[in-house]
Amino acid sequence: MNFETINKSSLLVLVFIISAVFLSMIQQFLMAIFMAGLLSALLSPSHKKLCILLGNRENLSSMLIVAGIVLLILIPLAILITIVVAQAITVSQSIAPWIQKFIAEPTSMTYYLEKVPFYQEILPYRDTIIHKSGQLVGAISSFLIDSLGSFTKLTINFIFSSVIMLYVTFYFLNVGKDLLDKILFFLPLQDREEQKLLVRFTSVTRATIKGTIIIGILQGGICGISFAIAGIQGPFFWGTVMAVMSVIPAVGTAIIWGPALIIIALMSNFFGVAVLAIGCGLIAGNIDNFLRPRLVGKDTEMHDLFVLFGTLGGISMFGLLGIIIGPLIAALFLTLWQIYGEVFAAHLPKTGTSPK
Repeated sequence: MNFETINKSSLLVLVFIISAVFLSMIQQFLMAIFMAGLLSALLSPSHKKLCILLGNRENLSSMLIVAGIVLLILIPLAILITIVVAQAITVSQSIAPWIQKFIAEPTSMTYYLEKVPFYQEILPYRDTIIHKSGQLVGAISSFLIDSLGSFTKLTINFIFSSVIMLYVTFYFLNVGKDLLDKILFFLPLQDREEQKLLVRFTSVTRATIKGTIIIGILQGGICGISFAIAGIQGPFFWGTVMAVMSVIPAVGTAIIWGPALIIIALMSNFFGVAVLAIGCGLIAGNIDNFLRPRLVGKDTEMHDLFVLFGTLGGISMFGLLGIIIGPLIAALFLTLWQIYGEVFAAHLPKTGTSPK
């Protein structure tokens, strides 16, 4: 082994060690930096047009873009979170007496079961249903209490992360192109392969924003309005929960409004049943089928299973931001394997298929 090989090997080890230490050191800021990169990439065309209108004043253009993010995204989001938390507290307080009564007298569930069609057929399973319902109610109660207890900490983290994100977004808008070129320079990939990764990154981001988030907001909003008309307490809270649940294919918002429809039917609120069936089932339930092909088009170029597991896996790992990050990682995973298949095609066995 000659000196040059030892020198390069030592350099690689040092690069990996220092990089690992540095990333570990800024770990708490990585998500804010990532979101800043995402926003700057999406808003770069708008920044360029604004810069031309303002006579190539990049700093002023960046400041106006950041101000727009605050006014159009962060402030409405903060107001929505405040309303949702307030309604979550109200909902948890209103169901607390019912939960205590249910736990103390679980047989009170029999009153509601008797209203269910074919009650005689499910009568042998009454004790099991009551037991499982008690466990479910207790779990929901604990979840609400735990979530509300951590709200203060989450609020502080949200404010701090937002400040970091806005600060980084300002500089990314100005020097993002140069920074991206430097990052790509250090990647041992051909320019064609690097461009493919960039195209996939931006297309999936665009599709996720237009598809998942916009459709989620629409479905959550329609379902929340339906809950309010039906007289269900906490429509903002339930609407927000359903907006998040809308990312789950096939089931989506029905996870929430389905049980709600059954409960108000048992309470003989047939007007509310009709409202939920039309608003949540008919209108919100078909928005996805109608709008997604028009909003997303062929941007993702991923099978629905990859979108599903990418989204759910992203949420479990990164929280709500996983709705965006999960599909991105899934898309990059597929793209890298596609590039691998093209580069090593001569060394791989022939199977009758070739990488596209």
